[in-house]
Amino acid sequence: MTIAAEFFDKFSTFLAGSLSCFDRVIFKGHIRLLSYPAGLEKFVDHVLGIPRKDFMPWAKCQSQRIIDHARRVAEEAGRPYLYLNRPVRKDDLVHDLLRRQPVDDGLVCVLRCLEHCASFRLAFGQKRPRFAPAQPKCLVFYFYYLDPDLGLIHVRLPTLFPFAIQVAVNGHNYLARQMRRAGLRFVQEDNVFTQLQDPHAAQRLADHFERENWPHRLRRLARRVLPLMGDVLKSYTHYWVADQVEYATDLIFTGRAALAALYPHLLDYAVLHFAAKDVLTFLGRRLHPRFDGEVLTECRKDRVPGARIKHRAGRNWLKMYDKLGLVLRVETVINDPRDFRVRRRRQRQGETKMVWCPMSKGVVNLYRYRQVALAANNRYLDALSVVQPGGPVQAPLHRLAEPQRLRGRSFAGFNPARQRDLAVFQAVLDGDLVLRGLRNVDVRVRLFGPDPDDPVQRRRRANAVGRLLKRLHVHRILAKVPRSRRWRVTIYGRQQLTAAVEAYERHVPRPAVRRAA
Repeated sequence: MTIAAEFFDKFSTFLAGSLSCFDRVIFKGHIRLLSYPAGLEKFVDHVLGIPRKDFMPWAKCQSQRIIDHARRVAEEAGRPYLYLNRPVRKDDLVHDLLRRQPVDDGLVCVLRCLEHCASFRLAFGQKRPRFAPAQPKCLVFYFYYLDPDLGLIHVRLPTLFPFAIQVAVNGHNYLARQMRRAGLRFVQEDNVFTQLQDPHAAQRLADHFERENWPHRLRRLARRVLPLMGDVLKSYTHYWVADQVEYATDLIFTGRAALAALYPHLLDYAVLHFAAKDVLTFLGRRLHPRFDGEVLTECRKDRVPGARIKHRAGRNWLKMYDKLGLVLRVETVINDPRDFRVRRRRQRQGETKMVWCPMSKGVVNLYRYRQVALAANNRYLDALSVVQPGGPVQAPLHRLAEPQRLRGRSFAGFNPARQRDLAVFQAVLDGDLVLRGLRNVDVRVRLFGPDPDDPVQRRRRANAVGRLLKRLHVHRILAKVPRSRRWRVTIYGRQQLTAAVEAYERHVPRPAVRRAA
């Protein structure tokens, strides 16, 4: 499944198709031996065989080789070689350059500018100098290419040791090349597909992104821009990681009017109802008492070209925004993969077992990036499935208040205006219970607090909550999770309870607070 089922079923009449694929992916490569001071000292002492005090002049000569190589590459390809002396959006500059000087494949341009980069400096040490980390400003090159398979990419190369390389790839550009090769028709505007001939075939091609031989592709790009890989660093290769991964789910609407009628209500609902626990739940996490990060929600309606909401959880976040007024995009951005887990073989008590462990940035985990991000996008969209295009959430609440009969037995209804029943609704809708479902003890603790030590009192509370869960089940609010003692909230139940909570918060007046004279 590539799209949230509940959202798609609710708004299928407004949707022309959907697509989930990687958006921007930033790979970073570094030579391990040269990435820390002790390793650089070994390289200078044993590989180069020169005094450490002579390393800086030698490194300056290598930097000049890179500068000469970049200029020569641009001249041989007949493409622009530009120096940027002020902050500009490089991608916009390159797209404008392609419109004025089009090219099919190969080098587009070489940009150079001054930026900070990770490097080293000579520091005082016992008996002889040592290397210490530094962040100096240096000349940095951006090589923009139109790759036959990847589309428009760029390679960032600083001119100081240890020459950490950054490669930015766009999954939508990759998919456009693959669809063109497969003979599929599509319409791409900016960074989004507004029309797809065959969304299912496009989805299958998009899923090939993670299976590419990325280390091989990235090594070829590194050798193309870094001349030292042919002699001084011939025996070394870069270790590649996925430094930032964006995975987007695009919902293509039938027209701008359909999205315009729905999108403002989606934004308002997300701002009003998604708390910190909900955001963590979307990302597959739980709000643990020891969690010491920040969970923030930012909504900007004055943004150009359109409104956007962003939920931050540490260094990872979820975004929702519209593209060209035709496409609704929900996007998960992963900067810190250690918040998620992946199955790996590990030694446990002398045996090799498959265990869940924190996910690393290695490119081998791209498949897991996709699984985590797609699940987050789907949870987010499903949570928005209760929104109505015409305005605030509406539901026939009288059904919730009417008694129901099952096998000759009558079950009382719920009063949406009574605070005691509202507490039940809020306990059932708690974001912590979405992933695995809710149990008797989960609802019990949220309604009455921690269980008492008295077993009789504890059993009475458990029985009362059991009867309450049965009433919710008869009213079709809850459904049993097979082969377990857990319950889940149904689509109908989420609509009913969310409407009841919203109606209470909007229309029931708060009790007046008396102030001391």
